Amino acid sequence: MVRRTTDREGLARQLAGLPTLPRDALKQLWQELFGQVPPHKLGRKLMMLAIAYKLQERAIGGLKPSVVRQFTRAAECVTAGKPLAAPTIVKPGTRLLREWQGTTHEVIVLDNGVRYQGKIWRSLSEVARAITGARWSGPRFFGLKEHRA
Repeated sequence: MVRRTTDREGLARQLAGLPTLPRDALKQLWQELFGQVPPHKLGRKLMMLAIAYKLQERAIGGLKPSVVRQFTRAAECVTAGKPLAAPTIVKPGTRLLREWQGTTHEVIVLDNGVRYQGKIWRSLSEVARAITGARWSGPRFFGLKEHRA
């Protein structure tokens, strides 16, 4: 039976005990954690790794929603046969220009945010919101990301 543990020592004991469990016990633990029987050809090592991750996820939390979204997008690209887009990295000192409703807006990328109209902003999205009055993805507004169809 899976015991929900919040203390790290208890979690460490559970994880340390996984290699000693017989395969049938690992299958039962998988069933309890994932709500289904493990895939028939799943190897013991991969089963233990997945169980260990699930135990840690329950005890100390899982992936951030932003990471889950990145994985989901990557899986969709792979499934559709599309190439994965590399993340755009903008180095400090980069000057971004965007024309919006007849006015050119200039942003300078800093180590700790961006400079726009002499003020330091935390993100490009904040600047895009100030310019447009609407919630925009800053990287998309400044042309750093393509619009997804």
